[in-house]
Amino acid sequence: MKPVRLVKGFVTVGGWTLMSRVLGFVRDALIAAFFGAGPVAEAFAVAFSLPNMFRRFFAEGTLNVAFVPMFSKKVEAGGDAKRFAEDTLSVLATALIALTLLATLFMPALVTIMAAGLIGDERFDLAVGFGRIAFPYVLFISLGALFSGILNATGRFAAAAAAPVLLNVVLSVAMIGAAKLGLPVERALIWAVPLAGIAQLAVVWIAAAKAGFNLRPHLPRLTPEIKSLLILAGPAALAGGVVQINLLVGRQVASFSQEGALQYLNLADRLYQLPLGVVAIAIGIVLLPDLSRRLQAGDGQGARDAYNRACEFALLMTVPAAVALVVIPEQLISFLFQRGAFTPEDTQKTALAVMIYGLGLPAFVMQKVLQPLYFAREDTKTPFRFAIYAMIINALVAVGLSFFIGYLAAAVATTVAAWGMVALLWFGKKAMGEDVRTDARLLRRAPRILIASLLMGALLWGSESALSPVFALSRGLGTLLLVAIGIVGYFTIAHLIGAVRMAELKGSMRRGR
Repeated sequence: MKPVRLVKGFVTVGGWTLMSRVLGFVRDALIAAFFGAGPVAEAFAVAFSLPNMFRRFFAEGTLNVAFVPMFSKKVEAGGDAKRFAEDTLSVLATALIALTLLATLFMPALVTIMAAGLIGDERFDLAVGFGRIAFPYVLFISLGALFSGILNATGRFAAAAAAPVLLNVVLSVAMIGAAKLGLPVERALIWAVPLAGIAQLAVVWIAAAKAGFNLRPHLPRLTPEIKSLLILAGPAALAGGVVQINLLVGRQVASFSQEGALQYLNLADRLYQLPLGVVAIAIGIVLLPDLSRRLQAGDGQGARDAYNRACEFALLMTVPAAVALVVIPEQLISFLFQRGAFTPEDTQKTALAVMIYGLGLPAFVMQKVLQPLYFAREDTKTPFRFAIYAMIINALVAVGLSFFIGYLAAAVATTVAAWGMVALLWFGKKAMGEDVRTDARLLRRAPRILIASLLMGALLWGSESALSPVFALSRGLGTLLLVAIGIVGYFTIAHLIGAVRMAELKGSMRRGR
């Protein structure tokens, strides 16, 4: 078996995802500067979340969970992987076109489901109009996810990881260009969404063709393999639906709270999505096809090593990020978004949500490590059952606390439900045997990573006071220095106490493991 270069894959996907997230901050900073936390910003947040919600059904459910393992095994076994991919493309495109037409027709109902608290003011009509323009994005991005899955399954990660960068570039250029030309910025922003989807699809379609998978859609047909795919994808899509219900509950709680609450949660979500995207998406994209191919080849030891190294990489990168989000959230939010129509009061309210999401960050990432253990074995029913339990926890906490802490209840519920999901996935994997047992290296390094992260938190707390003259001179410079101190301090401490070995990471990159 030709191995997937695991660590190099993590870094490739993580690097491009980091660029996408950084440009995403530029995009959101522009939205905050132009629209603050007002009606346009909240309407856009609701409208843009609609295609992304359905994307998670089709891209992260059907494709990443069901298609990638089946396609990877066909590649490993020398089967007709291209024909299977073309059949999947045809069925998926048909379903997405029908969904887009129905969503356009019933957009007022969808907006009501997303944020009923908007009914009766200008935000509702804005969200409906924006939603009808933005929704076709789901068609392009979900088809793009199919081609990305093909590339990832064959060990080609760069093009698929780079494509999301285009979304933030197109949206940012549209806003800046409209402002310079004196055109309505909000119209340019919303029309840029489907255009960005077309650009993303084109990049991965061309890359897949160059890799030998020049797919051509045809009339959909339910072959035995497609039926097997749908059987596997059903529970996965339902599990994705449970996750979306969790998000819907949070948005509904926020929509009935104070004005601006949807934007506060949206921007807080963007901040914790930076480490989540860089690490969790990298792990999920690289680990699932690697585990699938190793299990197909009977390489149990290789599967165990891949799982443990993914855990180690996840903890190494996300535990310190979580500590930083808890210790310096206001500094980060003020640097990123506090300008134009986004006020210091908006910064403080967003920072509170960031702190709460930060406490759940390691859980969000560990889900991406643990779920592939089930999906690679074509078990989608167990994660679905666990997701149901997490949904119940989320709903009870969000609704129950909303009467006491308002919009922050959504963040608390998301964090509590995430840790509940991790506990269920962790204890549920015991039946898989030795392939998922924690090895000695991970047992040795995990507590050291925690210690290094806590020491870094103390360093950040002390450095913030020491840098107060710099913050008075320049908020941006002070924040950048604070972040640099945290990064350098963490890796220095981690190296000194044996939580990470730099030479070992370099060696892993050279060997591809």
